[in-house]
Amino acid sequence: MDLSRLSTCTFPLKDRSLAEALPVIAAAGYKQIDLLGRMPHFSLDKSECDLAEVQQLVSDNGLHIANLSTYAGVGLASTNSVDQEEASRELQLAIDVAHTVGARSIRVFKPKSEIDDPAKIDHIVPPLKEAAAYAATKQIYMGFENHGGPLCGDPIHCRDLSAKVDSPYFGVLYDPCNLLGAGTDYQAALDIMQDHITHIHFKDGTVHPDGTFERTMLGAGDIDFDWVMQRLDQIGYDGHIALEYELKDPVPEEGLRIWYETYCNM
Repeated sequence: MDLSRLSTCTFPLKDRSLAEALPVIAAAGYKQIDLLGRMPHFSLDKSECDLAEVQQLVSDNGLHIANLSTYAGVGLASTNSVDQEEASRELQLAIDVAHTVGARSIRVFKPKSEIDDPAKIDHIVPPLKEAAAYAATKQIYMGFENHGGPLCGDPIHCRDLSAKVDSPYFGVLYDPCNLLGAGTDYQAALDIMQDHITHIHFKDGTVHPDGTFERTMLGAGDIDFDWVMQRLDQIGYDGHIALEYELKDPVPEEGLRIWYETYCNM
């Protein structure tokens, strides 16, 4: 198993300071992180977050930032030109910060926000084209997560938006478990969106006979990770794969380590 592309989200430690969270991640074996784009982990707002301090904490724990999980760009959906311009500046700032810390990618948008609307696609394409052109100069990939909602949760709309932006630096953060939990065929979705995958999240879950969904430990649910990884290889995806531990039990200290070991043995 190639561990050079493996990272883990800081999300499961969202209630702890970054100084408390990073040693847990490092002790579990990880070398790279998906940094949650809200405090107490990280913010694009300089009044809330000291980037130099974040970089020092990451370095001190022997880690590297693979992806910035920001929520940049939601305001692009606004019909107010001032709001849209502010969202464009926010996206550019996120790209600049990612470049500064050596990240490959950023997550954009916020699931189930005003931008998560198929009717907004044509409205947001022009500023996204500009953002993607800027991202290309910094070689930073942008991805919006397939996380429910009428746009972000629909593989066809995800493909259509990405195709209209028409840049390898803009596309979908593919999370098969999110799709499974929403009742969407995650394998068909990957085939639909295959030309526009910019980042990956892995977690697992199962759909019970009564139709209810439950998250599980990695490898204990319904996701066929061998199939997913084979398809990712076939389409030429060479970015990071971030494990996103979201269970309450076991605690992150144990769960993150178990998931790391499970991934190593896939």
